[in-house]
Amino acid sequence: NLQPTTCLDSAVLLAIGPRPNTFSYAELRAATDDFSPSNKLGEGGYGAVYKGTLSDETVVAVKQLSVASQQGKSQFIAEVATISAVQHRNLVKLRGCCIEGKRHLLVYEYLENKSLDQALFGRSDLRLDWPTRYNICLATARGLAYLHEESRPRIVHRDVKASNILLDAELCPKISDFGLAKLYDDEKTHISTRVAGTIGYLAPEYAMRGHLTEKADIFAFGIVALEILSGRPNSDNSLEDDKIYLLEWSWALHENNQILDLVDPNLVEFDENEALRVVRIALLCTQGSPSMRPPMSRVVAMLAGDIEASGVITKPSYLTDWDFRDLTRSLVTKDAQTSTSSENKDNHNQNRISSGPGVAPSLCPVNVSEFSEIIGR
Repeated sequence: NLQPTTCLDSAVLLAIGPRPNTFSYAELRAATDDFSPSNKLGEGGYGAVYKGTLSDETVVAVKQLSVASQQGKSQFIAEVATISAVQHRNLVKLRGCCIEGKRHLLVYEYLENKSLDQALFGRSDLRLDWPTRYNICLATARGLAYLHEESRPRIVHRDVKASNILLDAELCPKISDFGLAKLYDDEKTHISTRVAGTIGYLAPEYAMRGHLTEKADIFAFGIVALEILSGRPNSDNSLEDDKIYLLEWSWALHENNQILDLVDPNLVEFDENEALRVVRIALLCTQGSPSMRPPMSRVVAMLAGDIEASGVITKPSYLTDWDFRDLTRSLVTKDAQTSTSSENKDNHNQNRISSGPGVAPSLCPVNVSEFSEIIGR
């Protein structure tokens, strides 16, 4: 059991009820073979994640928070306080935690099939057929709907993306990484905060003004839905100019009545009506005006076929008011010349945005101020 200390974070943790399971640092060191590189699953802006096996043979994922980031430390407390109280089949379960001095760790359930981005466009043996992809889309929507509308307190994830959706043994998706989650009371309509997320998934109002509501998550979900349908990431510089940016290409196909060309060519069979439904929902979710994006409960109903995927779809101004491709490419190219080595070191965390004092170094090709100027035009 944790012992009370003079550390404020520990005092906050001890006030949480019900308290999560606690582990000693020695236990987690042994479980991960002293945090062996061979057990490393990945690394995010706030620390590395390792596969571990507890003394009772339970396999877990251990998130080792970087001690260099004070912001990360407070995020750790937010994670412990919220995830331990939030239970849903499409959310990763928090098994417990460890706080010993400056060492802060989270212990999660382990998901055998790793992340959705690896399954879709990484080096994975998984082959996701159409029914599986559609179910992943629907189940992810259900997880977000729970966070936004049923969880108390309501939760905005802030960093919904394919690499933060994990797959269990049955390929059931679970939303992970609440390290960027923000909570807000029912009386509040938004939180103005530092921008923390991933380029390509950021809603324009959030990137530009730090204006955070659940609508930012809905925008990101729309991008993920397009990735699931197409089997490609939201940006790919190896493609022709008009196909580099997934959302922009989706709109071009939509306007030319060729939207089914967006479907992953590796899919031998797929349901055309369901594919069209996914595209329409994705375009609704990525509308420029937050008020035009449907709540996640409505997205769930549309995907489940309970209601029609209806709503006014207008091409967002951020795709029409400025030259998206030329301007973004120039910024990405400029940054790539100076950050190629760091990007190669952590492929799954490229394009991260983290701003403000005490936050892990940014790996994004466009910093927050530059991106704000772009979208603000």
